[in-house]
Amino acid sequence: MPQPKADALPQPAAPDLDILGDQVTLHPGGYVEPPPPDDASERNLVEHMARFRESPLDFLREISLYVSGTGWRAYEDFIGQPIYYAGFSDNMKAAVMRTPMLQERIHQLAERRVDVEDKQGLFGQGSEKAGQINTRKSEIVTSLQEVALGLTDDMICKFESKRFIRSAYYICTQLLTRAYHQGIHVSSEEVLRLRSVAETAVKNRHSIIFLPCHRSHVDYVSLQLICYRLGIALPTVVAGDNLKIPVLGSFLQNAGAMWIRRSFGSDALYTTLVQSYIDTLLQNGFNIECFIEGGRSRTGKLLSPKFGILSFLLDSVLSGRVEDAIICPVSTQYDKVIETESYISELLGQPKPQENLRDFLSASSVLSLKLGRVDVRFHEPWSLRSFITEQRARVAGAGSSSALSDPLSPESRVRLLRTLGYKVLSDINAVSVVMPTALIGTVLLTLRGRGVGKSELVRRVEWLSARVRAKGGRVAHFAGAPTGTIIERGLDVLGPELVGTIDNLLETTYYAVDRFQLSFYRNMTIHLFISEALVCAAMYTRVKQGGGPENQRISFNELYEQIAFLSSIFRGEFIYPTAGLLPNLHRTLLGLEADGVITLTRSGSDESFGRSASDSRNVTSAELSFMERKSGRENFDFYNFLIWPFIESTWLGAVSLMCLTPPEPAQSNAWLDVRKTQETAQLLGKTLYHQGDLSYFEAVNKETLKNAFQFFDEEGLILVHTSSNRIIPSTVRLAPDWTPHRDEDGAIVAEGRLWDFIEKIAKSRREGKNRRDGATVSTRVLRLADLVGRHLFETAAVEETEDQKRNQRRRRLRRKEGDATARL
Repeated sequence: MPQPKADALPQPAAPDLDILGDQVTLHPGGYVEPPPPDDASERNLVEHMARFRESPLDFLREISLYVSGTGWRAYEDFIGQPIYYAGFSDNMKAAVMRTPMLQERIHQLAERRVDVEDKQGLFGQGSEKAGQINTRKSEIVTSLQEVALGLTDDMICKFESKRFIRSAYYICTQLLTRAYHQGIHVSSEEVLRLRSVAETAVKNRHSIIFLPCHRSHVDYVSLQLICYRLGIALPTVVAGDNLKIPVLGSFLQNAGAMWIRRSFGSDALYTTLVQSYIDTLLQNGFNIECFIEGGRSRTGKLLSPKFGILSFLLDSVLSGRVEDAIICPVSTQYDKVIETESYISELLGQPKPQENLRDFLSASSVLSLKLGRVDVRFHEPWSLRSFITEQRARVAGAGSSSALSDPLSPESRVRLLRTLGYKVLSDINAVSVVMPTALIGTVLLTLRGRGVGKSELVRRVEWLSARVRAKGGRVAHFAGAPTGTIIERGLDVLGPELVGTIDNLLETTYYAVDRFQLSFYRNMTIHLFISEALVCAAMYTRVKQGGGPENQRISFNELYEQIAFLSSIFRGEFIYPTAGLLPNLHRTLLGLEADGVITLTRSGSDESFGRSASDSRNVTSAELSFMERKSGRENFDFYNFLIWPFIESTWLGAVSLMCLTPPEPAQSNAWLDVRKTQETAQLLGKTLYHQGDLSYFEAVNKETLKNAFQFFDEEGLILVHTSSNRIIPSTVRLAPDWTPHRDEDGAIVAEGRLWDFIEKIAKSRREGKNRRDGATVSTRVLRLADLVGRHLFETAAVEETEDQKRNQRRRRLRRKEGDATARL
């Protein structure tokens, strides 16, 4: 098997710091094998956190050290602006309420209300009117001030008591180290750099904005623990108010959480208040933490950036109200994520349960598990002001349209915001560490067959770790320890619920028990190989046809067209390299050729890769190499196995659009509930999976289907109507040009734009044992889609009739009330 070239491997990493309980231990970069039980004090540092049942006196002594603030626990000489003192919250509220932006908004709202009341004739006439208006305006201003003050008190974090934060650190460390028994690992080099940046930021009164990825509730706990233990001012954490539950909500707010609504709607006062609070934090140099993806990723890979809070942060600097802020992208990786089981339930369509303390406490059983370690990596921080300046200079140099060249135009601001969001995601990917469980999950889900022997598992894990390093990625726990030891440790963390073992064979054999949940860990590696996966999926359109090498050879133009198509439909799923499609394709083809996976045919005698798409010396075709065929296509299949579940899900989403074909001409203008339509797509997918027409059960997950529907909306396949009233559900219908026809028997005809679109996706689908895509779709699949589609339209018609009856009753009731009022 071809191995990556030695010169592609990075230099040895800087030492790691292992934060576990009271201990901060320096380890060589990568993995250090645990010492034997007799010398457990070196590695198993959880022993240093005393347990009451084992040693009550030591337990009480440790608590007293935290409460009294002995040594580093005092949290006195941290790097950052003053926090945790009596009166902090009052000072912050006063500063927010003084902001010119908030005061201006309050007076604007008061004036608008007075104007409305004036038009309603609520004020007198003559000389008294002006006085009444001023009095009424003062009353409204006072009322709005009180409302704003109450909202501010509910929103802001309350850094009040050092005794509280010492106790909170102790409690959180106890809980975290019970679950993640190997503690939190950080890079010593990155931590030293971060401390240096923090020192400079304090001098300039600049804030550090931590932008982590979000996979677990443990994310913000781990970052707060790191900052506390290493002497950096704790950041204010932007958190959704769904976590503001009794007892726990107050605890989190005092530990650094600021509460914001999940949606602001049209509340102008609240929107301005959030901006004013963020301005105040940034103007005074307080650190901030918010999650670039918004919510937690249920699939294991990075989600597309959410621009809500990021927009507020950018506006603070862009407007000049804040001089500068320091952006620090953060990657948090886990050997095992506590919440994965609940994630799968949500992805399968079960509603997300509302946060409550009882569920939080009932989940405490996980705290007795040994889930490995948490790995936190910090990208090199950079100036937000410098980023804005660079982007403006780039736009000006490119000679863009007048709208984009104007730095204050909405178009320019949106483009800048999107560039900022995707740059942060790219930086997070650049420093992410691939954990052993991710390697194991990836290997198990990218091999053919029911299971894999231990020797083969070791071989493929070694191959994959080498490929990760060759791609510039980082692999945890590999520096001298045998691969077999690493795999055993990873399998222990994953547990028998995810990976099964068969021992009574010639060789110990492992198999995926819960492929859906295991896909969470596989998706942690896909960002490194997305370019290779797209190329191989495009080549598979010919490879799946079988025959000799000549029959499976694909021309460059055909390859480029399919890759461009797949890249487009997955633009909401993956973060692509920034160089552009064609340069990335050139580089990826060369890399696959160097690894012995494919063979490229070039025109002319020049063996160098072409310089442009039209150069005569460019590649003319690609095919599998002799070596790859001889090895059973294992590397080619590996890349395909990574992306096939996403192709399946997008194909399922496209097929589910067939459900939107109106059964009768009279229903051609009917609108269907978006949520129910996506639920129908999931039901259709589950049926197709169990009937053998869908290869991957994870293809029915609602997040990928939701991304597919977003793409369909952006490309005009469907029309979506969204009401400003959140109570009214969004509705959807097929665009007229994409609506299939029915034959004289009422069956959907397998032709037209939508059918061609489905067929183009199907070209890269994995073939099943007993099906061929075209014949399957045109028979069983179309019949099932039509069946559930008719049910959708029938349900919509019934609901529309019921709505009409309710509206009629309301109108009759209003007429009766009007008549009664008239008689009075």
